[in-house]
Amino acid sequence: MNRWQDIRQVVVVGLGVTGLSVVKYIQKYHPEVAVQVMDTREAPPGIEQLPGDVEMYQGGWRTEWLNKADLVVVNPGISLATPELQSARSRGVAIVGDIELFAWHVHQPVIAITGSNGKSTVTDLTGKMAEAAGLKVGVGGNIGVPALDLIDGAMDLYVLELSSFQLETTSHLRVKAAAFLNLSEDHMDRYDSMAAYRQAKLRIFSHAESIVVNQDDPATYPENFSGNQVRFSLNQPADFSVEMVDGTEYLSAKGQPVIETGTLRLVGRHNVANALTVIALLHLADIDYLSHLDALKNYMGLTHRCQLVEERHGIKWVNDSKATNVASTLAALSGLQLNGRLYLLVGGVGKGADFSPLKPVLSSLNLELCCFGRDGKQFMALHSSARLYGTMEDALQEITPELKSGDIVMLSPACASFDQYKNFMARGDAFARLAHRFA
Repeated sequence: MNRWQDIRQVVVVGLGVTGLSVVKYIQKYHPEVAVQVMDTREAPPGIEQLPGDVEMYQGGWRTEWLNKADLVVVNPGISLATPELQSARSRGVAIVGDIELFAWHVHQPVIAITGSNGKSTVTDLTGKMAEAAGLKVGVGGNIGVPALDLIDGAMDLYVLELSSFQLETTSHLRVKAAAFLNLSEDHMDRYDSMAAYRQAKLRIFSHAESIVVNQDDPATYPENFSGNQVRFSLNQPADFSVEMVDGTEYLSAKGQPVIETGTLRLVGRHNVANALTVIALLHLADIDYLSHLDALKNYMGLTHRCQLVEERHGIKWVNDSKATNVASTLAALSGLQLNGRLYLLVGGVGKGADFSPLKPVLSSLNLELCCFGRDGKQFMALHSSARLYGTMEDALQEITPELKSGDIVMLSPACASFDQYKNFMARGDAFARLAHRFA
């Protein structure tokens, strides 16, 4: 079915990396379609890369453009509840996202991953192991490269990380295997309830052949799914789980030991769960992972996710800037081997989250809590050691003289970065530079 046959005018709402990928895709594959771009920001990122023949409106909305469009492609960062989009939709204008355009185009197998935490690691590692098995793989979506920039007729497989925001505007993505890793409070500034957030995530299963769900988190189960469903668990028997064999813990697939968990270079129990999900997805996609376990064993994880950026005088500096919500920070703390004192940096944009679940975990650690950024004050009641700083640099400057061998300095902020940094990557890079400077 050619979904483009009646489309002559497209409006792209929101530029940036994703918006640019949409413009480039349409001009390459559907040159007969006219494209306009609007962005409410006065100086949208990527504007200097926009082709000169594309009309651009910035600093607000052009409702007449929306109302005349055959199709509106909206950036995932823009809520569908925005009045201008609601008005266009009420007039019958179709509103989709970049992943929907990707779904219309590709015919190769797709593996898709969502969840509140861990999805970037699972996506990246799934791609690495599929490549080790000899496949040409496009890895991206909500991580790294926009999905439309991955399109290549020579690809054997696509592996996509998908956020709830992307899934809201996706209706026709057919996937070979999909995983919903976990559900925890996040983006409560965007959703009316956890139920609404969950329903957005569950859309990943709409056209899936096979799915992976978390047996330890029933919120990941779809209400109705008639295809092949497997479960992973750290705590109970499941299709993909951990089991003890002669006193040694293994990842287990369908009751068969696969690899010793102790040989994995990934740190933390949450990464054991991630590894289980990866082998489940590869199994469902009929990819031979058993012959390529070295790729799993040697995988060191993503930049900005429990990443050791400096170790000097027995002091470790760990960049976990990708922990933009409470559950992600909890996961990082659960995997720590702590011989001294933990100096934990938290704060930023809280997105309406409840930080109280951190309190019992923090109370069990030898800890100094360093709070900074716009919502840093919200962490102050969580631990008696809490100190408030204006910036991350202020915090590191003060604590550095106190550090001793065995201590860990960890940035795991449980918040978004937009108050002081362009994104979590920029925040993590800043932490790494400061670690090199102060260590």
